[in-house]
Amino acid sequence: MLLAKQPPMTPRLDDQTASADLFAIKGDNPLIWPLLSLLQSSLSSWKVHHLAAELQQKGLMQNLDENPQKALFKQNFLLMNALFELQQILLPKSWLQVKSMEIQIFRIVPCNLDQQLAEDDPLRDYYKDWRNYDTCPDIIQEMLESFWNRYENYIGTNPNLMHQSRALAVFELDDTATNKEIRRQWRRLALMWHPDRDGGDASKFREVCEAWQSLREKS
Repeated sequence: MLLAKQPPMTPRLDDQTASADLFAIKGDNPLIWPLLSLLQSSLSSWKVHHLAAELQQKGLMQNLDENPQKALFKQNFLLMNALFELQQILLPKSWLQVKSMEIQIFRIVPCNLDQQLAEDDPLRDYYKDWRNYDTCPDIIQEMLESFWNRYENYIGTNPNLMHQSRALAVFELDDTATNKEIRRQWRRLALMWHPDRDGGDASKFREVCEAWQSLREKS
């Protein structure tokens, strides 16, 4: 079993400046969207290491540390971070169960949703806190940029960044949009047009991804 019920005890960043800089990390965890594709592709539950293996096979997951134990931890951290982010994005229309050995999307949200969320609060808080990744902010940012580039190549987006005014138009926003509004609209539109969801559209999803790449520096 790759992940224990309780979060692993790893060193946290002690430097206050570095810790503060982690909150300025730009953009979403890019594993959110390929994970959505994998979870939508099967009615059965997934295990964390199976998801990791699929992402590696698609060229979307790379080795994250020379130390095998650290590499495994960082891989699991990224996956769990993305899964908990996706869980939040999918609510309230569907429920993503995030258990290390039972990861699955359900169309019906559980009637005891508050209880379900409360049970996972400590784990969710742990994996959504980048300080627990145990590295400096610049390395995290570089890693996410690399993952985004891999994902964009995978889905076939245009490598030339869209002009900001055009990107705002794609997001149905104007130049007065706040960082929070941009991020909220990005997640809404990406989820709406994701090609593996009912009513999704691959070309529109790619366009939204290109717009996000142009605008995320502001988010």
